[in-house]
Amino acid sequence: MTDPTDSIEFASLLCSRLCHDLLSPVGALNNGLELMADETDPEMRQRCLDLLGDSARTSANKLKFFRLAFGSAGGFGDKVPPHEARVAIEGMFVATGRVKVGWMVEEQMLSKLAVKVLLNLALIAGDALVRGGQLDIGAEARPGVTEIVVRGEGPKVVLDPDLRAALAGTLPIEGLASRTAAAWMVRALVTGAGGEIALSPPGDPMLLFGASIPG
Repeated sequence: MTDPTDSIEFASLLCSRLCHDLLSPVGALNNGLELMADETDPEMRQRCLDLLGDSARTSANKLKFFRLAFGSAGGFGDKVPPHEARVAIEGMFVATGRVKVGWMVEEQMLSKLAVKVLLNLALIAGDALVRGGQLDIGAEARPGVTEIVVRGEGPKVVLDPDLRAALAGTLPIEGLASRTAAAWMVRALVTGAGGEIALSPPGDPMLLFGASIPG
């Protein structure tokens, strides 16, 4: 990556990330359909149908999340109901039974920027809970600023050093890749709006992200 501000090249990194995350459930759909075509046993056909249903739900949940986290959130105005973000996060994590989500957002509406930052921080923290755990999300809009807090806690919390560096603004250009693009984008969005990002130090048993967004 020679220039992280090149919008076309950066968009290609995000697209690579999304395709990677969607490959597994979409591939499972294809495999399930191939099995169905050759299967005659009623019980096995039902098992195939169940697997197809699970894969379809997983694909739909991921697309709903990505639409808000990386897209322009079409269909909404300048503000987005936080409930949409909650549904997207629960679809990504709670449906698997691996992560529990604590929702501490009482605002009726949040800016698109705040929702995008919230979702991406939740995605990074949720992925860091490699053995599952608790994902707590809070946001509060006060006059002139929106505060976002995301906390991840579990038996094993692993945050890739490059993701940490991307959020902290210390990632070198050559480290920007599809797996770090979302974290780099969060940092760029927050600092571009005149805000700040805070991270818990390495080695802490609990992962904590904070973002302060003016406006």
